[in-house]
Amino acid sequence: MKPVIITCAPTGGIHTPTMSEHLPITPAEIATASIEAAEAGASIIHLHARDPETGKPDPRSETFQQFLPVIKQATDAVINVSTGAGLGMSMEERLRAATDAAPEMASLNMGSMNFGIFPLLEKYSEWKFDWEPEFLGMTKDFIFPNTFETIEYALVNLDQKHGTKFEFECYDLGHLYNVKWFVDKGLIKPPFFIQFVLGILGGAGAEIENLQHLNRMADKLFGPENYEWSVLGAGRHQMPMATQSALLGGNLRVGLEDSLYIGPGELAVSNAQQVEKVRGIVEALGRKVATPDEARERLALKGGDRVNF
Repeated sequence: MKPVIITCAPTGGIHTPTMSEHLPITPAEIATASIEAAEAGASIIHLHARDPETGKPDPRSETFQQFLPVIKQATDAVINVSTGAGLGMSMEERLRAATDAAPEMASLNMGSMNFGIFPLLEKYSEWKFDWEPEFLGMTKDFIFPNTFETIEYALVNLDQKHGTKFEFECYDLGHLYNVKWFVDKGLIKPPFFIQFVLGILGGAGAEIENLQHLNRMADKLFGPENYEWSVLGAGRHQMPMATQSALLGGNLRVGLEDSLYIGPGELAVSNAQQVEKVRGIVEALGRKVATPDEARERLALKGGDRVNF
């Protein structure tokens, strides 16, 4: 089996400051968390920005530019700028930081879906910021829009204009067929990177049967030689799904975007702690961890010298 590409997503746009004091908020905290994760073994860093005063998801390029160069100068990791940004943002807002930065990679959600994080309201009675409960609660009546038009817009404006490759986030079987549509149209070319996202309310559940089926269907649709696949397990499913991916020959993603915990009831104190744990699992299974340059070669990335930061 090939070495495992570990992606780390240090902060994301779902969890809120009340939920963990260890969630990186400021540009300095995000940079430190990313550098530590890379040193622990992550070859790709998947990045969101937050308002440094409130912790609210922040799409502004100027916020990203406060930490992107710091991470690049301190590590050789592949930098991946999210186009998911924050729930409720327009596609223009979501793409702004990535089009300005022209990173080696960007994430791209491959279908519209219900995206429910409102159950998190039940876990907390007091909040650090007023925006937090409102942000979570609105997802009970919310569709995360990722239409064919907006996906094509992202592909044209990032891949064709800037040479940015994608982490295609697929939450359900239909999203794989959406990828196939764009492959057939020539807008997605191999090798490409698919992230199976399991355990979000509104998408496929974090079950081994779902992972195996998605993997089989992706092999059938694309041919295993044409793509790399990875698994993201949300919440308590993070480490179990990462382990299953390593067993099946895939890659994996961890980070405080996806889970705030390191074990049952125990908050992770850093992103690096999660990377270290999953690296230990991978190596105990007899697999190696990929370096950033190995990830670049397998994903045909343009290199860190061709970005705008």
